[in-house]
Amino acid sequence: MPANRVAHPGAYAIAAGSGALCGAMFLGTFNTWLSGVHALGFSMVGGLAGAIASIEAFKRMTGITGSTGIAFAAPFAATVAVGRLGCFFAGLDDYTYGTPTGLPWGIDFGDGIRRHPVQLYEALAMAGMYVLLLRKIAHGDRFWLANGFYLVAGWYGLQRFAWEFFKPYKTLVGPFNLFHFVCLGLVLYAGVMIRRNPAR
Repeated sequence: MPANRVAHPGAYAIAAGSGALCGAMFLGTFNTWLSGVHALGFSMVGGLAGAIASIEAFKRMTGITGSTGIAFAAPFAATVAVGRLGCFFAGLDDYTYGTPTGLPWGIDFGDGIRRHPVQLYEALAMAGMYVLLLRKIAHGDRFWLANGFYLVAGWYGLQRFAWEFFKPYKTLVGPFNLFHFVCLGLVLYAGVMIRRNPAR
């Protein structure tokens, strides 16, 4: 917890956790229902979006200015990288598998169809960000220290936007599914916050 920047760290944690849970459950379930799977869903991108919305509202209500997320940037990147390995080994039951592919690295998850291992794509992308972030922090890079969370959130949205084209989810507009729009929102949020942040 960035206790030196937050007057009420307990309330901050509750806001972050409740926002993440609500976003993950609502958007995850909404996406599965749109795709014809009538079951509860849980979405990492929904959780991130929900946590950001909740924390930004909390900061506005309590008068907190500036970024408070650097303490969570590396843990989030690591969580996604490791969590997506869990999704990969869960196979078809997790409903995070990719669309069919003829590429040599396609994976058969048990139904006789070789698919894009989108879980591994995302794990590698976020593991790379994790390593880069730690290197920048270790070198005392002021820009990364000030904007590390926004950079991680923006990168997560950008790479996830790309992988969504290889998932079997129901599209809403053209080739874009629900999570495409959530990811676009994350990228725009990160860009605006980095530009607004005076610390360079």
